[in-house]
Amino acid sequence: MNDSQTYRIKGMHCASCAGIIERTVKKVDGVEHIEVNYGTETAKIAFDSTKTDPHQLSGHIKPLGYTLVVPTAESMDMSADEHASHTGLNQSKTEKLAELKEMRWKILSVIPLAVFSIFVMGWEILAQFGVTGAIPEILYEFFHHLLPIFATYVLIVVGQPYLLGFYRFLRYGKANMDTLIGIGTSVAFVYSFILTAFEEPLRAFLNVDQTYYDVTIVVIVFIALGKYLEAQSKLRTGDAIEKLLGLQAKTALVMRDGKEVEVPIDQVTHGDLIVVKPGGKIPVDGVIVEGNSYIDESMVTGEPMAVEKKTGDNVVAGTLNTKGHFVFKATKVGSETLLASIIRMVGEAQGSKAPIQGLADKISSVFVPVVLVFAVLVFIAWLVLGIPTLGLAQALSLGLTSFVGILVIACPCALGLATPIAVIVGVGKGAQEGILIKDAATLQKLRSVNTIVVDKTGTITKGKPEVIELQTFQGKSEQEVMRILASLESKSEHPLASAILAYAEGNSIRSSASEQFEIIEGKGLKGTIGNTEYFAGNAKLINDLDIPFDSGVLASHTSEGRTPVFLATSKEVLGLVFIADAIKPEAIDAVKRLHKMGIKTVMLTGDNRQAAEAIAKQVGIDEVVAEVLPGEKLDKIKELQAEGRIVAMAGDGVNDAPALAQADVGIAMGTGTDVAIETAGITLLGGDIGKLVKAIRLSRFTMNGIKQNLFWAFAYNIIGIPIAAGILFPFFGLLLSPVIAGLAMALSSVSVVLNSLRLKTVKL
Repeated sequence: MNDSQTYRIKGMHCASCAGIIERTVKKVDGVEHIEVNYGTETAKIAFDSTKTDPHQLSGHIKPLGYTLVVPTAESMDMSADEHASHTGLNQSKTEKLAELKEMRWKILSVIPLAVFSIFVMGWEILAQFGVTGAIPEILYEFFHHLLPIFATYVLIVVGQPYLLGFYRFLRYGKANMDTLIGIGTSVAFVYSFILTAFEEPLRAFLNVDQTYYDVTIVVIVFIALGKYLEAQSKLRTGDAIEKLLGLQAKTALVMRDGKEVEVPIDQVTHGDLIVVKPGGKIPVDGVIVEGNSYIDESMVTGEPMAVEKKTGDNVVAGTLNTKGHFVFKATKVGSETLLASIIRMVGEAQGSKAPIQGLADKISSVFVPVVLVFAVLVFIAWLVLGIPTLGLAQALSLGLTSFVGILVIACPCALGLATPIAVIVGVGKGAQEGILIKDAATLQKLRSVNTIVVDKTGTITKGKPEVIELQTFQGKSEQEVMRILASLESKSEHPLASAILAYAEGNSIRSSASEQFEIIEGKGLKGTIGNTEYFAGNAKLINDLDIPFDSGVLASHTSEGRTPVFLATSKEVLGLVFIADAIKPEAIDAVKRLHKMGIKTVMLTGDNRQAAEAIAKQVGIDEVVAEVLPGEKLDKIKELQAEGRIVAMAGDGVNDAPALAQADVGIAMGTGTDVAIETAGITLLGGDIGKLVKAIRLSRFTMNGIKQNLFWAFAYNIIGIPIAAGILFPFFGLLLSPVIAGLAMALSSVSVVLNSLRLKTVKL
């Protein structure tokens, strides 16, 4: 039995950790696939549950310093029922905050020691250049005995993860960032300790006054401080998930035995009648059975205006009831709700890998061992080349400085964070805008799209008929014509009747009772109001009644795809209503913005060509392919791709499924609870085509951020490692201090996270 699940990983400190975990778990019998993401500290694992399980997998990586967290009801602070219907995310913010608090305490305890060490280092450097006097002998001896104590405390208390990294490297041969820092600081400490312990015997051979306790102290403190700032910044990248989780109501007011009873959300079942009062959150998805209200759906759909809801309308978990009082029937509960699906989708997308990350992963997987070998070779080179010209003491000192500097500055953390952190922020930003992105690969593909194919109904148009225009004759007022029409159509089940009734209701026009109601098949209907017999229907009905009318009135409207509905007596036409599937207000602006971005637009629709071309002309779409079946839509997508175009298809996610699947990027126009989250790479909540433009801009901003991060991560190592190795020493006498290397390494990771967080402020 195959199982696929995303688990949180504890103990990950760098991108190399991800590589070690992947290689170790892949070797376990039964594991089919594993994808570890350092940015989210998660692992998506597909395995045969008859051969292994999460606890066994955790056992394989535990000796290496990592733990696969298997979520339980207790660990997630949930009841068993809540856990059973949970969305599958590992809510670990409380644990993260506890870790941050511990890190903060440790850092605060050693910062004074680092400040003291920097003070001593600075005094010595200034004294060498004659800026200040030499350190007095009594103070020098005091510092000389105090620094080893400080260094021991820092190495054991704050540097423990790095010492363990060194130990695991010696025992298991697995090297990560902790290994580099552990080897570098341990070597500096042990060398200094040997000089201190055997000061007099070694004085004839080495410079016993040149110790590296200060390097051990300051490097570890800088790196720990950088890790703390990085962890704090990364916590901010999960704001989107946290906000979505915060939308979920904790309780629901359920009708039980004729009474309103408040129950925990996990006790709500299908078919329950739930009461929602003004200001209350809607706990689960359902359908209103009594009452009406205005509901704020902005946090789920991104729409700023409250939406009117009445009997028969769908409501969504997590949205806010602003005014009225209503009762609805629960149709989706627990993990079935739209909100749960959104949270699950956002979480999975944030944990997925973009193809652009492949290069960084390959480099990170071999980076640490290569750097370790390089550092050793550089140290040997300093001894071999330096002793004949500089002497043993200076060559050994410079070689040790280079060795430690290379190990410290070569941390691949910035490289490992470059892509996943930007993806986390980008996907979260999209979710807040009502743009749901299925995975990072889709986000990357969308950036390169140069052709957008859209369906007409529900994408460019609203997907339901509306009264577009009303004309009156024989001195009748618009209100009177609509009153009579609404009275007749109130007994009709025709789709056009709903448009007329909606128009009347929206304009506060009350209908009258009609009698002797009769459907005239294929033409319309008739009924009596008061003592007058009225007819409502199409042009065929008017012809049958032999009532004269100017057909030219219809020509311009029908060419635009509008359907006429006549109101007449047996002798004359009283009014004429034109009904059409109205264009979405945002469609015209969206197409203009797509054109400005250099993207071609194509409309694919099963509707008649005349109506489709009229709509396309109004909106500004480049090409129209009308009267096509779903399979023919698929052929058109293939045709565009054969021309070398990168195609995104936007449709309703159901009848457009073949075309959506074939397109490079499938985009579902979601409306209410009918969001096709599982079938498209991207879902635009609320069905707003304007969000399509935002999605493309989001993709481009995110990918630009990733490229910036990767550039600086590569540049940092390409420039920093040679300088640490001593490439500038023969020309300028400059050698990178391990202290400066530690500071640069700490700031590099933080800068990548902060650069990614800029995406939050981008206006789409």
